[in-house]
Amino acid sequence: MITVSVPTPEVADAIGEVPADVRVVVWNPAESDPPTAERDHITMACLAHRTGGRTLYGRLGTLPALAAIQIPSAGYEHAVPFVPAGVALCNARGVHDTRTAEMALLLTLASQRALPRFFDAQQRGVWDAYETAPSLADARVLIVGYGSIGAAIGARMRACEAHVEGVARSARTAPDGVVVHAVEDLPALLPRFDIVVVVTPHDDSTDKLVDARFLAAMPNDALLVNVGRGAVVDTDALLAEVTSGRLRAALDVVDPEPLPEGHPLYTAPGVILTPHVAGFAQLTDPRYVALVHAQIDALRSGAGPVNVVAVGRA
Repeated sequence: MITVSVPTPEVADAIGEVPADVRVVVWNPAESDPPTAERDHITMACLAHRTGGRTLYGRLGTLPALAAIQIPSAGYEHAVPFVPAGVALCNARGVHDTRTAEMALLLTLASQRALPRFFDAQQRGVWDAYETAPSLADARVLIVGYGSIGAAIGARMRACEAHVEGVARSARTAPDGVVVHAVEDLPALLPRFDIVVVVTPHDDSTDKLVDARFLAAMPNDALLVNVGRGAVVDTDALLAEVTSGRLRAALDVVDPEPLPEGHPLYTAPGVILTPHVAGFAQLTDPRYVALVHAQIDALRSGAGPVNVVAVGRA
């Protein structure tokens, strides 16, 4: 018998019918110790958004039958240090690709076509016929972090007739035909691109990857879009560039986060901010539910869970 815990009754209802040898129980390890009757049976634990830390993972570590932990995000670096020994950590790769790509495209178009300027004019009751805002069509777009989300962003940019290239740890040609460069080639690449989209996870190798040198290599009036992690960008260096008017930025993630009241990014010229909502998907959404069913099928088959990104060490 496979027992899957989910954090709320609404998620259990969304998952619906499961095979006869599978049980779905409601338990949120962020809120309580495991139910005594279920402690020895839970095979996979599905976590709620924005939960984690030593207490939660300590509770998971008391489950003798636990084989997999399903987190709700694509990013997983925050969870790796806490995973119990021998347990697979599974991310939600694929669930958030479309939503994140939609927001990346929206932020890019809003900045390119000067939507904040027009919204401001509307609020002031002024007819501001600014006709020369740059188009996304024919722009050169560099996507830093060309994984599944990067490819989804690339597809939408190409649909708008932009030229797209990518950056990843190593050079390759992606399955969609996009040329992907190695990350060490960034200094030579940046001067050639009008728009740089950042969608990398945050770890030691990407901490403040977008620093003063990175930004200085971007051409005048270039746009930086960040839908990855805030700490990948050096906020002070970015503020210097946008305050001068040389660069523009459209940011769904920032550092620090949440951005404190009165922070200069709120009023910096040429900056669009959204509050880390690009890829958020309810755990009742069809794509998340489909992932849980795929995990159940994989566990039943004996093949082990899908989307494994780490296994806890002793």
